[in-house]
Amino acid sequence: MTSKLFSAIALRGVELSNRIVVSPMCQYSATDGTMSDWHIMHLGQFAAAGAGLIFVEATGVEAAGRISPGCAGLYSDENEAAMARVVAFCRQHGTSKIGIQLGHAGRKASMSVPWGKGGAVPPQEGGWQTFAPSAVAFASTYTMPTALDTEGLARVKAAFVQATQRAHRVGYDVIEIHAAHGYLLHQFLSPLSNQRNDAYGGDLAGRMKFPLEVFAAMRAAWPVDKALGIRVSATDWVAGGWDLEQTTSFANELKSRGCDFIDVSSGGLSSDQKMEVGPGYQTRFAAEVKRATGLATMAVGMITDPHQAEHILMSGQADMVALARALLYDPRWPWHAAEALGDRASFPPQYQRSHSRFLAKPN
Repeated sequence: MTSKLFSAIALRGVELSNRIVVSPMCQYSATDGTMSDWHIMHLGQFAAAGAGLIFVEATGVEAAGRISPGCAGLYSDENEAAMARVVAFCRQHGTSKIGIQLGHAGRKASMSVPWGKGGAVPPQEGGWQTFAPSAVAFASTYTMPTALDTEGLARVKAAFVQATQRAHRVGYDVIEIHAAHGYLLHQFLSPLSNQRNDAYGGDLAGRMKFPLEVFAAMRAAWPVDKALGIRVSATDWVAGGWDLEQTTSFANELKSRGCDFIDVSSGGLSSDQKMEVGPGYQTRFAAEVKRATGLATMAVGMITDPHQAEHILMSGQADMVALARALLYDPRWPWHAAEALGDRASFPPQYQRSHSRFLAKPN
């Protein structure tokens, strides 16, 4: 039996051996953006388990773009060297393609790590001034951001390009731009957070302008045979905010600029959101973007069961499934999924004896 989940898929010149994607998962374990041994352990376990594509966590393109002081960055030579070590380790011990999610947290930056004191981190404790399309804070516990001026917009766009160039030197196969979950590029897209009255605000075309400029600049800096995609929030889950119709318009503009895939999530922009959460609750958004644009899509959100994942793919809702918490709980999820679907996963030779196919053989 050959399942859809374990069939290959090509993203531009990058072929994935299966359609299981490890979502970017913040680990809050870097120092000034530089990854540590924790990241080798964290990502190495997924490489050994044979996912088709592993994304490194959300990575700030400048120091001020990190979500927290513990978040990864790709803005210094030290950041780059540490990432190269992590990527080389994953390649040595697995068959997965490796991607990075590049982003900027905007007004949601300079926050405490989840197990910390909570709230914004003040400058005297390692925090920093935040930036956004408009001087509108995410919530009362967040720092009031500075609205990006012309110089600031140019600085941020240049940071995305420089991080793209560093990502190529590190050896990543895929880049995903983070334009979801209420971070900077999403802040430009949504009328709830973008209250500008210049060319980068107002109507849909104006609100899309800066994210599209960033995408085009990154595409020009990224090798033609490597895949470049984007994660979006399909809806803010707030009346009058960003919604699915605007998402499909944005996706079509991205497609015309060389976008290879779209990772469809939702929410994160407003504390007023009213989400309808349940197993596979976001797959309908991926399905609509796929139908409206023809782009390859990733489905995310409470995908935990192999048969559920197979149904999403077989029914045409998405081309790939991206998992996060399910993989934290069970890093060998790809092995167990293959067994459930009667298919085969990739095993390091050191671990082959653990599988039922090999148990009858002598050690």
